[in-house]
Order: sequence, then C-alpha cells, then structure tokens
Amino acid sequence: MTDAPGMTDHSPLIAVLVIGLGLAFLFGTMANRLKLSPLVGYLLAGVAVGPFTPGFVANKGLTLQLAEIGVILLMFGVGLHFSPRDLISVRRIAVPGALLQVAAATALGEAVAWLIGWNLGTGLVFGLSLAIASTVVMTRTLQERHLMDSGQGHIAVGWLVMQDFITVLALVLLPPVATALKGGHIEASSLLRALGFTALKLGGFVAFMMIVGRRVIPWVLHYTAHTGSRELFRLAVLTVALGVAFGAAELFGVSIALGAFFAGMIMSGSPLSQRATEETLPLRDAFAVLFFVSVGMIFDPLVIVQEPAALAASIAVVIFGIGGAAYLIARWFGYPLATALFIGAGLAQIGEFSFILADLGIGQGLLPDRVRDLILGASILTILINPLLVAAAERQSRPEPATPEMPREKPAEIAPTQLTRHAIVVGYGRVGHLVGEGLKRMEVAFAVIENARDVIEGIRRDGIEVIEGNAAMSNVLKAANIAGARLLFVAIPEAFEAGQIVEQARKANPELEIVARAHFDAEVDHLLKLGASEVVMGEREIAHAMLDHAGRVA
Repeated sequence: MTDAPGMTDHSPLIAVLVIGLGLAFLFGTMANRLKLSPLVGYLLAGVAVGPFTPGFVANKGLTLQLAEIGVILLMFGVGLHFSPRDLISVRRIAVPGALLQVAAATALGEAVAWLIGWNLGTGLVFGLSLAIASTVVMTRTLQERHLMDSGQGHIAVGWLVMQDFITVLALVLLPPVATALKGGHIEASSLLRALGFTALKLGGFVAFMMIVGRRVIPWVLHYTAHTGSRELFRLAVLTVALGVAFGAAELFGVSIALGAFFAGMIMSGSPLSQRATEETLPLRDAFAVLFFVSVGMIFDPLVIVQEPAALAASIAVVIFGIGGAAYLIARWFGYPLATALFIGAGLAQIGEFSFILADLGIGQGLLPDRVRDLILGASILTILINPLLVAAAERQSRPEPATPEMPREKPAEIAPTQLTRHAIVVGYGRVGHLVGEGLKRMEVAFAVIENARDVIEGIRRDGIEVIEGNAAMSNVLKAANIAGARLLFVAIPEAFEAGQIVEQARKANPELEIVARAHFDAEVDHLLKLGASEVVMGEREIAHAMLDHAGRVA
C-alpha cells in the first residue's frame, strides 16, 4: 500500500497522539450518541487519518508501534483476571474447540479461494488469515460487559490463547512449506526441525514463566510496593508487562500478546494484582484505542467497490468459519445456548494476527497484494459489525456465570444469601475492608460482593459471607438479596461501573440507603443522579478532617 499523492508519512509522534486520539474521541462520542459501540468511531478515526483519505496522514509505523503497547497492556490486564487454574479448567473446550474452528475456517477460506480461481497455497494462507479472531476485540467485548470473570470469559480467553499458539506455529512453519505450496519440493527435515524448535521455544517460555517468573515477578512488585512510592510501583508494573512481552517475542519467538498475558496470569495470585490493574488501566485504555485507529488506517475503502463479491465472501468466511463453527462446537461439547451464542458472536471477527499472517504470505510469494486488501477489508468490517452480532446474541438469551468445566467452583446458579435487612459491601479493597471492619464493630450483618479470587479467599478465611461475581451483573445483586437489604456500600473506585451498580440497586430497592465513593466532583454528580443516597469524595473528607483538627488546635 502507498500513501496518497502529496501526503507525508513522517508526522511527528505528538501529531499522531494528538490527532489520532482526538479524532478517536470525537468519532467515538458520535458513535456512542448513535447507540453504537465506540469501537466503530475509533476505526473511522483511523480511516480519516489513513493514506487513503484526503487530509492529514498519520505515521503508520509509529501508530502500529503505539498500538502494540496497547495490545501488551490489554493482555496483561486480562492475565491479571485469569489464573493458571482458570486456563486449565477450560482446556477440554478451548484446545479442541480452537483447533477445530481454525481448521473449519481455513477449509472454508480455501473453498472460496478455489471458486475465485486462486491456487492451493494462496487459498491456504488466505483461509488461515481469516481463521484467527482478534484478541483485542474479544477482550474489549468481555470488559465492556463485565464478563471477564464469567464462564463465557474463561472459555473465550482460553480459546484465544490456543489460537495464539496456533498462530505462532503457522508463522514458523509457513516459510518451510512455502516452496511446496508454490509447486516445489519440501524438505521434511527442515520442516521437522522448524516444528521441533518452535515447540521447544514455546515449552521453554511456559516453563520459564511458571518456574522463574512465578517467583521473580511477584517479588519485584512486592518489594516496590513496600518502598511506599506509587510512582515506582506503577513503573514496576509497566516494566514487567512490557519487558516480559518484549522478551517473549525476542527470546522465545512468542507473540507479544501471549507474553503479556502470561505475565499478568503469573501476577493474578498476588495480593497486589488488583492494585496493578488500577495502575495500568488509564494507559491501557488510551493505547488500546490506538490499536483500533491503526486498523482503520490500513483499510482502503475502495476495496468495497472494486471487489464487492470477494469481500462479501471473505466476511462470510469469518462470520461462519469462526463464529458459526465456534457456536456449533460449543453446542457439541454440551454448553448452553447462551454461552455458545456469545462465544460464536464474540469470536466472529479478525484482527492483528490476520495482518501478520497476510504480510508473511506476501513475503513468501503466496499472496498477491489485492488478497491482503480483502483480508484487511474483512477485518475492519467484521470489527464494525461485531458489536451488533454480540448484542443480537445477548437478546436471544442471558449469559450464564458458569461453565460445565467448573461445576464446583462456579455453579450455574449463584447461591443466594439468607441475610435480610443487612448491608452489602461491593469491593473489598482498602476502602471496602475498612467499611467491613466498621460494620463488624457496629454488629451489622453484611455480605461482600467481590470478583478477585485472592481477595475472596481472604474474606472467607475471616468468616465473612461473600458473593463471587461482578456487582454490575443483575444476577449477582439478586444473589446478595439487594431487594431485602437496607444498606449498600459501593467501595470500588471505578465511577462508571459504580454508576451501573447504583442504578440497578435503586431500581431493585427504592428504599435502599446507597453510599458510594468518588474522586471528582463530576463523579459525585453522576452517582447522585443515578440514585446514590450519599457520595463520599476522599479528597474532600481529608480536607474536612484537616480543618477539624485545625479548629480544635486553634
């Protein structure tokens, strides 16, 4: 692809950040106003600053590198919510499911290529490029719906991790088999050598992370936390996330996404995992937006009018080859309709790995440039329609909080509390723990809603009743008997999620006394409008306490 005539691709970094993020904010806000996913706006912002539209052209290389940081931080955050036990628990569906789904999508892509008139090699790379779902899109879908800790979330993440392994193998094996795919002779020894070397590197990386990383990473963060410097702790978290991802790619040949995921997963069992999540959240969201901007930049809108039939066929391969196959596989394995629909709809899109496979195919002489344009077109259009597919799947049935893989740990129905006229504490971090201690002294019966595994174990050891899950989900609030409670303390720091909890709680119990926390005046107003009885802003209370002390001294 080349830049538009008269346009320069050498804009400074500050221009990429200011204009890219600014347009993403503008288009994202417009999409939100139109009841569409903000991702649609981010993609259109990328098209606007890309080389195929008039006006400013962002530096594609810089944007892609910034987008990689977003992928690393996003997958690190996913890993923080995902323990090795969670990954093992879904192996029976994630491993065969991903293998079967990738095979089905690749075969369907090969069939489309045959109908168009392409050769076997072109069809194979084309089909494989359309068979790998975007990790970034799926994880954003899970986060937006607070499903990262649900049964669907565990299956989806396990499925994506398995796809990452498949992609690594494909990237290594494609060069040795490229000669055979073009009609030449393949050396079995070189193929076996490449396969063995890849398996050795993957095994070495996993072993290194489970043996060395499991000890070193928590130790580094615990040591930094005890320095008392928030700045150093934040820097340590970013260094671990970026460093492990970079090292995984450079030393072990593993994708940066997989490396970052393992770094977060190693940290998930640490008491500092929740704090690490909070520290990386702002940067993660900003750089993740740049990923979608970068996808929009490489899309040539003319492919829609130049190759409409081939593009439609490519989109059909993604939707039916990934989404449809994933749905059928999940049903075949005995999963409920809601889980199968959500997994199928969420996976029905392609992204970052498809671009990498397409570029390698072009480099090996297996794909012409116009085929890459079809893959890019299918990517951006499936990402655009994916929120609609997920919404349609959700309308068909409600998502379940459990999987058949974990019947004991995550039952299909959350056991409801027997408490009445009680208090509910949402989030048992530093603030929630202090609230709980105060309720104990006042001899007020209370239950806690929490979704961090390490925190939950500590709560249970203290003999406190805990509802495991995300309080923004109605079934979790129902299990805590929100209708029969008299007090609700929303102790989590995220104002938007707290607002959803407050709004649902107020509808379920108009007489409920709701106390929430905030950091800014705008958040106070937001929570009060949604139904909070009182909102406590930490900075304001500190100022009041300081003035009270000054008044007593004076």
